[in-house]
Amino acid sequence: MKKTLTCFVCSSCGYNSPKWLGKCPSCNEWNCLIEENKTKKTSETVLWSEEILKKEKPIKIKNIISSKIQRIITKDKELNRVLGGGIVPGSIILIGGEPGIGKSTLMLQITLSLGIEKSLYVSGEESKEQIKIRSERLGGQNENCFILTETNLENILINLKKSKPDILIIDSIQTMKSDKIDATPGSVSQIRECAHELMIYAKKNSVPVFLIGHITKDGIIAGPKVLEHMVDTVIIFEGDRHLSYRITRAQKNRFGPTNELGIYEMNSKGLRQVSNPSEILISQKDTSLSGVSIGSVMEGNRTLILEIQALVCDSNYGTPQRSSTGFNLKRLNMLIAVLEKRGGLKVNNQDVFINIAGGINIADPSADLALCFAIISSYKEIAISNKICFCGEVGLNGEIRSIGKIDSRIAEAEKLGFSEIIISTYNINHLEKSKYSIKISDFKKLSDAYSYIIKKS
Repeated sequence: MKKTLTCFVCSSCGYNSPKWLGKCPSCNEWNCLIEENKTKKTSETVLWSEEILKKEKPIKIKNIISSKIQRIITKDKELNRVLGGGIVPGSIILIGGEPGIGKSTLMLQITLSLGIEKSLYVSGEESKEQIKIRSERLGGQNENCFILTETNLENILINLKKSKPDILIIDSIQTMKSDKIDATPGSVSQIRECAHELMIYAKKNSVPVFLIGHITKDGIIAGPKVLEHMVDTVIIFEGDRHLSYRITRAQKNRFGPTNELGIYEMNSKGLRQVSNPSEILISQKDTSLSGVSIGSVMEGNRTLILEIQALVCDSNYGTPQRSSTGFNLKRLNMLIAVLEKRGGLKVNNQDVFINIAGGINIADPSADLALCFAIISSYKEIAISNKICFCGEVGLNGEIRSIGKIDSRIAEAEKLGFSEIIISTYNINHLEKSKYSIKISDFKKLSDAYSYIIKKS
């Protein structure tokens, strides 16, 4: 009887070891080595390799003929924005997210919305009948959409050779299995081998491939870290399953920016594109409340007008609490120190809680001014008018620093019906006030803006 050989593979970097180790010597991660069967690759070639695998010779870069890439533009404007303007032929895109967040719904919805492009949706988790039920719920019809329920990679490649689709969707990469690897589906070696074969297919045939990936309890995509290095784009589909809104972010994108944001609303008919994010980021209320201010931030090329909520109250413990949802906690502590030193607010014995409405995470420093005034509003128990928008970065000396793309921020605030916007004086030099109907107030220091708002409240 032939003895089965085993090895231990690091799930983070793919390092191989003949014995188990508590710490990977390659990436220094702990408890990440998984036991797998060790088999040699056979000399058999994949059926489609006879046509697409050819010997390449080195060529001078000046002799390479460059051609303009024609992206595939889908009807999903949010996905087009995140991808940088559409789907690039031959690219391989990895979409990760929590179970039940809507990854399969998003991919099937995009597949059904395609026009002349022929698409193949390969599912290893659902039957054809289940996919049909979902398509009826989404209400989409597409004669060029084909469904294949298969988990064997070699059988999938045979069908690809026959059908020759324009777009390929794999749901999910963790369920795929290659006969060349003696390991269970979802293991490090299987994911690496299947992703590698699909990457070769995508590049040689100029067919974009979407890979749906599961994530672990730590919030990272399951499988080896090399999977994220192999693909061209990594998109994270996030959101609270108990809320209706979903957000797509690009963590990696070789053909576009990584700071773009796509927003969806989950309803009974699938995912609805949210073209105006301010409708979910600003609460619909008739009266102004204390501890609330409106700020303007940028996510890529998109301007977001959002609501920042603050609660300042007496601390019942020796050390006051500092809690933040959607905003960097270290930056919050810095801004509190600026308010104490430059603004005279005695909050060293107060609990401070910050929340960004809508469940969005922001990293743009232009939200500093709005956050400071939300804290001031809660501390002083004064209501700031919900028709005033704040936009500026706050320095350690209490100065309001200039920010970029001020024109688009002012235009967005004006479009949404705000009567006034507070900005830095240093942004005025290159600004034409006459073309805006909204009142533009500029200040150099936080204390000056504070005195102005107190008089108006």
